[in-house]
Amino acid sequence: MFSVEGFMRVNTFLQGAYRLAYLNILWLATTVLGLVVFGIGPASYAVAAYVDRWFRFGETPPVTRTFIAHFREQYWRAAVVGWILVLAAAIAVTNVFTLTVWAVQFANVLALLVVAVAAAYVFPVMAATDLRGVGRPLAAALMIGFGSLPWTITAMAAVAAAVWLAASFALPLLVLFGYGIPAAAIGFVTRTVFTQLVGEAALTSPLGPRDDARPVPHPARGKR
Repeated sequence: MFSVEGFMRVNTFLQGAYRLAYLNILWLATTVLGLVVFGIGPASYAVAAYVDRWFRFGETPPVTRTFIAHFREQYWRAAVVGWILVLAAAIAVTNVFTLTVWAVQFANVLALLVVAVAAAYVFPVMAATDLRGVGRPLAAALMIGFGSLPWTITAMAAVAAAVWLAASFALPLLVLFGYGIPAAAIGFVTRTVFTQLVGEAALTSPLGPRDDARPVPHPARGKR
C-alpha cells in the first residue's frame, strides 16, 4: 500500500511530466509558426526561463501565459542568438559531409560540439542573469558548459540515453516530450551551477547585504 507521501510524490512527478510535455508542445508550435528561423530562439528562451524559475525556485505559474510572456520578453535578442547557433551548426555540418580532408572534418566536429554546448546553456544564462547583448551570454554559456564539464557530459549522456530508450521502445513519448528532455537535463545542471555561483558570490562579497541595497533585476521574472 502506498502512503500519503508516496501518492504526493507520484502526483508531483506526474505534474512535472505534464509541464515538460506541455512546454515541448508550446516550443514545437511556436517554432513551427515562426518558420523555425523566427521561432526557435525565442521559443527556446521561453522554455529555459520557465524551467529556471521552476527548478531553482519552485515557481510553477500557468504554463501557457508564462511561456507567451517569456517568448515576447526578449524576442529579437533570442532570435539573433538562435540565428547564430543555427548558422554555425549548418556550416559545421556542411563542412563535415562535403570536405574530404580528415583534419578539417575533425575540426568541424569539434566546432559542432562547441555549438551544442553554447546552445544548451545560452538561453538559461539569458534567463537567469542580467548579461546584455548577444556575445556575453554566448561567452558565459561556454564558460559554464566547459567549466562544469562533468555535469555537461552527464547531462548529454542522460539525454542521449533517454532519447534512445524512447525511440526504441516508446516513440510516442519522444514526440510528446521532445525538447523537454534536454531542457530538463540542462535545468538540473544550471540549478546546481547557478546556486553554487550565488553562494560563492555571497561568501566572497566584502560587504554583507545592506538594508538599503537595491535588488538586481531578474530578467526571468518578467512583468507581473
